[in-house]
Amino acid sequence: MGLSRGSVAPRLVTKTLADVGGDFSRITTYRQPDERMYQYSLDKALATGKPILLEFATPGHCSVCDRQLQITKSLLDKYQADVLFLHMDQYENPEAFKAYRVMGDPWTFVIDSQGIVRYQQPGVMLYGEMEVAIKSVLPQTARAVAN
Repeated sequence: MGLSRGSVAPRLVTKTLADVGGDFSRITTYRQPDERMYQYSLDKALATGKPILLEFATPGHCSVCDRQLQITKSLLDKYQADVLFLHMDQYENPEAFKAYRVMGDPWTFVIDSQGIVRYQQPGVMLYGEMEVAIKSVLPQTARAVAN
């Protein structure tokens, strides 16, 4: 079911890479994690005023999630200056799954700079779909550069 578009994104403390002493195995089941996706607790990310791509994926039991995270990482390189990318693994941040009403994964949320959910999609998102969702929450200046 997930949070609906227009909802205020729940602010909650989630684990960061620093919280687990830099040990990726204590924050994700993803085999190729990118440290940039684990720098912020969700509450701190929302407080930055930057748009957020929030990916719920548990590749430890979901091969589709692994592919979804590969797509997310490829967009991270392109948009990291303007958007925070966060990955939540069900095993390590189950409270985030509950707060966002995520049942099954992968599940993608795009949150604007005001902390409002502007896009949510259960299941796989293709690169182009994810990029359109990201561009929709970018400030006009960043949107022009991204094109």
